[in-house]
Amino acid sequence: MKAAGILALIVCLVASTESKVYTRCKLAKIFSRAGLDNYAGFSLGNWVCMAYYESGYNTTAQTVLDDGSIDYGIFQINSFTWCRYAKLQEKNHCHVACSALITDDLTDAIICAKKIVKETQGMNYWQGWKKHCEGKDLSEWKKGCEVS
Repeated sequence: MKAAGILALIVCLVASTESKVYTRCKLAKIFSRAGLDNYAGFSLGNWVCMAYYESGYNTTAQTVLDDGSIDYGIFQINSFTWCRYAKLQEKNHCHVACSALITDDLTDAIICAKKIVKETQGMNYWQGWKKHCEGKDLSEWKKGCEVS
């Protein structure tokens, strides 16, 4: 009986960590509806491009860094400054658990990304954006997508 309970728990944990990889257009639509198009002066193309180079549009992407911190989710938001990992006392400027940044519901990740853009130097926080998106024609990132 105990083994059945443990097996059920494992199945629940595996099911809850299934990754969702969005398509470019689906993500553009979500970002547009969330008010990211021209948020803080950054076009929708900037956001879609950045998410691609940070996570490949994967909601459960996680990257462990050399300092022991972890980047989470579609925007690869760092645990040391922006979210709370377990019971560690990070800065948690977004007032959110890091686990909330790796779900299919992108609400918390988008709210936190907006905060990062406002409180830092725009999108310079994201290395993927700086290397691949900054200063480029980003119209292709929403081309063919039905976004308002």
